[in-house]
Amino acid sequence: MSRRELREHIFKLLFFIEFHEEDEMPEQLALYFEQMTHLDEKDHMYIEEKYNHVCERMEDIDKALDGVSQGWKVSRMGKVDLAILRLGAYELKFDDEIPTGVAINEAVELAKIYGGDDSPAFINGILAKLV
Repeated sequence: MSRRELREHIFKLLFFIEFHEEDEMPEQLALYFEQMTHLDEKDHMYIEEKYNHVCERMEDIDKALDGVSQGWKVSRMGKVDLAILRLGAYELKFDDEIPTGVAINEAVELAKIYGGDDSPAFINGILAKLV
């Protein structure tokens, strides 16, 4: 599976957070992975580990996003945009394997697919301020 596909699965799991209580997420993760019969063990581990790393840093990520988003606190952001921003911010700030330009570009590409018309520009602007 390509890095882009892996990133898309992580985004989807981060999106789930907005609709489930924290104690429900282990079951939601299990259900998600159960449906992915084509996923090999290596990809499964990558997705789950990166998802967990983002979740561990969620408070720091949200503070950073609040600090650079003028007029848009995390609590007011659309759920799709927020999930994309959290993943992108994690990759920018905490994942040394992902170059800055790649992290921003991949977040913008997710926004083009899943976000609204203004999402790509919004995501690009916020992540660019984190650099």
